[in-house]
Amino acid sequence: MIRRLAPGLRLAAALMRPGVAPAPRCVLALVALGPVGLVLAGFVPALWIAAPLLGLLLLALVLVDGALAGRLEDVHVTVPAQAEIGQDAAITIRARLSRPAPMEAALALDPRLAPGGKLTATLTGEEAQAPFTPSRRCRGAIDTLWLRWRGPLGLAMRIERREVDASVRVLPSVAALRGPAMQVYLRDASLGLIARRLRGEGQMFETLTEYQPGMDRRRIDWKVSARHAHLYAKEYEVERNNPIVLAMDCGAAMCEPVAGLPRLDRAVSAALQMAWVALKGGDRVSLFGFAARVIVSTPFVADTRDFHRLRSAAADLDYTAREANFTLALSTLAQQLARRSLIVVFSEFADSTSAELMVESIGRLIARHRVLFVCLRDEELETLAGGEVVDMEALGGSVAASALLRQREWVLMRLRAMGVDVVEAAHDAVGARLLDAYMAIRSRGGIG
Repeated sequence: MIRRLAPGLRLAAALMRPGVAPAPRCVLALVALGPVGLVLAGFVPALWIAAPLLGLLLLALVLVDGALAGRLEDVHVTVPAQAEIGQDAAITIRARLSRPAPMEAALALDPRLAPGGKLTATLTGEEAQAPFTPSRRCRGAIDTLWLRWRGPLGLAMRIERREVDASVRVLPSVAALRGPAMQVYLRDASLGLIARRLRGEGQMFETLTEYQPGMDRRRIDWKVSARHAHLYAKEYEVERNNPIVLAMDCGAAMCEPVAGLPRLDRAVSAALQMAWVALKGGDRVSLFGFAARVIVSTPFVADTRDFHRLRSAAADLDYTAREANFTLALSTLAQQLARRSLIVVFSEFADSTSAELMVESIGRLIARHRVLFVCLRDEELETLAGGEVVDMEALGGSVAASALLRQREWVLMRLRAMGVDVVEAAHDAVGARLLDAYMAIRSRGGIG
């Protein structure tokens, strides 16, 4: 008996080897055969053999349907070399069958590229796009591709597995640089409108001009005016070639999410926006990242053509679960700077101890450098503090949040009293507020 069944078993194994699996329609049909067999066995006991025979027939149809489903002749996965955090990107999947049929595709990839580490797409033709939105800066790996398609009867599915071995480098977002507001600003800067607006606000003497009503009277050069019997005023030019250091705190507090993205990535996007404007204005920019130790320290960049170096260095700012060591990091930074600089510190503080260490470390920089402190508003605490009190638990949360907000405001007031410029803004407005603060400092000549 076994000898008679051997050829059939070998045929079934050969058909199943490429990856044939029952389709949902086959499972439903198999479930429906159970009641049919019970009814036949109950009314006509001699026909009990019909149910197993129908099951074998269904199995045979599954094997035949899997054999007729067609072979995978070609498959290709196109992965973008890089993407921006928080911005949409897509992986292109191309596949061709010997017998055209709709296909379902699934990709196994880094969970930082897509939730759950999985992407799905449906190929109605020979190509499909699998969109994804990275949630972290990383080099995300794409490991495996699964393809699945059904046979003409819909009873069997063919499954193919292919190794992809590709990766996507997720860079900081610079979407703000492509926005209409930034484009208008850069266009005005290239035409000299910004330079005219800032003229007379710097410290570098440029020229004498005839005094006009509305000018600052303190700019009048009385000696020259007396010599020519006419009022003349001095015009000044904003300083250029100022060194600017973007100091990024990569500690645990900066890894907390704000509107779906970590505070660190929000800060990096604002820092790169400021770096682009500063390079356009003739200043030099360096990136300095730290946590428990110094992570990144780049040379100064003086041209927009080298902006990609800053962006690549910012992509290497890793997320850490340890608290930032402000004493070590800012003392190291101070030793590296030989000239008075504008140091822009992007940070966050979670408790009074870390805040005290941060304030002391920043205080040691004030003597030689201009410091601009940037932080994001804690919208979660504001919501808890201002929320409706419906029970004792909500009351306790509101009181605790209010206390933390008062402590936060006290720290920012101490920084302002020390002479530090402070920018505290919502995540979607921090870039514009930072630019305003930078332009105000630069126009007053407060860097050099």
